[in-house]
Amino acid sequence: MGEFVVYILSSYRNNKLYTGHTSDLISRIRSHNEFGKGWTARYRPWHVIYMEFYATKKEALCREKWLKSGVGREFIAKNIKFD
Repeated sequence: MGEFVVYILSSYRNNKLYTGHTSDLISRIRSHNEFGKGWTARYRPWHVIYMEFYATKKEALCREKWLKSGVGREFIAKNIKFD
């Protein structure tokens, strides 16, 4: 059983934020910065500004969803420096 990471990325281009979770952070950051045509491709390059570690995927997913909520966005604005 692996470890799961909830992460927040910031775009070097315009400080857009992206929140996600993964069991392989290095590969996931590489995919955000190098592959695909989705939302994250428009704001490359990305860098990690925040991480939290969890034992289960369920815990990580719950935390990711909370960070994407209104209260979670307030937490990010008040507690995480990303400029």
